[in-house]
This record gives sequence, structure tokens and C-alpha cells, in this order.
Amino acid sequence: MREVEIVGKKVGDEHPCYVLAEIGINHNGDLDLAKRLVDAAVQAGCNAVKFQKRTPELCVPEAQRQVMRETPWGIMPYIEYRHRVEFSEDEYDAIDKHCRENAIPWFASCWDLPSLQFFRRFNPPAYKIPSALITDMELLSACRETGKPLIMSTGMSTMEQIRKAVEVVGQERLVLCHCTSTYPCPPAELNLRMITTLRDEFNCPIGYSGHEVGLQTTTAAAVLGACLIERHITLDRAMWGSDQAASVEPHGLARLVRDIRVIETAMGDGRKRVYESEHAVRRKLRPVSTLEPRPGPE
Repeated sequence: MREVEIVGKKVGDEHPCYVLAEIGINHNGDLDLAKRLVDAAVQAGCNAVKFQKRTPELCVPEAQRQVMRETPWGIMPYIEYRHRVEFSEDEYDAIDKHCRENAIPWFASCWDLPSLQFFRRFNPPAYKIPSALITDMELLSACRETGKPLIMSTGMSTMEQIRKAVEVVGQERLVLCHCTSTYPCPPAELNLRMITTLRDEFNCPIGYSGHEVGLQTTTAAAVLGACLIERHITLDRAMWGSDQAASVEPHGLARLVRDIRVIETAMGDGRKRVYESEHAVRRKLRPVSTLEPRPGPE
């Protein structure tokens, strides 16, 4: 059985879908907003929340650093904006405390080695490898060395790149997520059948990281067997930020979790049976036939 355990919750084919609420940078550098997003995930019944951590000087290409951008704080160089949306150690301490008080696990996508090292102090239950870093072999190796469960997205990657990344991180503690890195992603490019393709090739749980508008295609991913489902969350899709439009608001997040749980109940085990609730209907609607099973001797 392919499974990975995250804080006592098993992720795999025979277990309930692990629902991960991606806060990312939708907090826009506002600690209070980040806490409210955590609260929304808790109220919706999510299994965990996730943030993103970058070292701007390493993650922002030189040519983009001084490009002027409109931001909630006015027009400023892109590198300054990237610093504005990064939380400090004290702010992450506050997030850690808030998540512990609300009994929800939290971790992060670490976009560079210093960010990975930074998060070690919080002893996160897992690490996320974002699609953009799937070809960074040094970071992949460092993630594997943590010994923690890894969740790796596969957007904008070829099958050969995915195979190489899986070879580097190993499959023992890996959840591999199908993903298309377009924000928001049109339905025609979601390619949900890739969930089945990845399940057939790799010996690890397969998840889905969605960036689409709406919920129906995400619930379809659960039907196709995604063991983990990740969606970006926001308090308002009209808020400023590049990920907001592809995110789910609190009421939608609650609906998504509810529908995934209903789908899990409805899927069954694939073995045909006549349910007790059908017996009265059968007696009423079906003519007596020699094909019907007859009671045996007392």
C-alpha cells in the first residue's frame, strides 16, 4: 500500500483525502490576515495549512529586481515588494503559536536553501517542493535529507523532469501532485487524467494541486483518486495579489471539503451487494422470479 504519514494522518489510497489549504503569499505580508486565513482553513475542516518562504535575493532574477511594480504599499522596486510579503522570524513564531492553538499542522514551500534551513527551527511535519523548483537538484537533495515527508508539485515539467526529481527525492516519503502552473488555469489545461498516469508510474501517493476557478474540477480529482488535494485560499478573490483569482474563498473551501468527504463515502469498495435498504423496494417492485435467491432451510 502506498502511503505517507503526516502528523498521524495517513495519506494514501486507502485513507481519507488530505486537504491542504495553501495560504502561500495571499496574506500580503499581513500577520492578522494570515491568522484569519488559518482560521478559515480550520473552520472548513482542512488537514493542514501551508505558507511559502523565499530569500528574495536568491529567488528574484537580477533583471527583475529594480522593475517598478504597483503594490498595496505604492509603486516600488520588485525586490522591495518581495521583502514586504516575507514574514520575519517573530511573525512565523506567532503563526506557529496560532496554528498550535487551533490544532492544525502547518508547513511551507521553501524556495531556496536558506529558507529550508530557516524552517528547520519550527520542526515542520512536512515540506512542499513547488513546481518551479522541481529541477533544482541541490534543493531536492536537501529536502530529502530532512527525513520529513515531501509533497512535490509537477507543474510546467516534462515527464522526464518529473522522473529525475522523483529519483533524487525518493518515493519512500513522497506525495507527488499533478499540477498545471497557470493562475487561474482554464479547464482544458487541467488534464486531470494525469493523476491516473502518475499513479500508474510511481509507487507513492498521488495528489492534485489545483489553480482553477471553481470547485467541480477539484472534486473530480478526488474521484480520480487524488490522495491529497491542495487549493490556494483567500478571504476575497478580488484582493490584491497574483494568486488571489485562482484561490478559494472560505465558504467555497468549506463546500470543497464537505463534497470531498461525501465523495469518499459514495465511492464504496467496488463489490456488488444488495443493501438492506433495497430489500423492501425489491419486494415491492420486482416480480417473483426463479432468479431471485430463496431463503434456505431453517
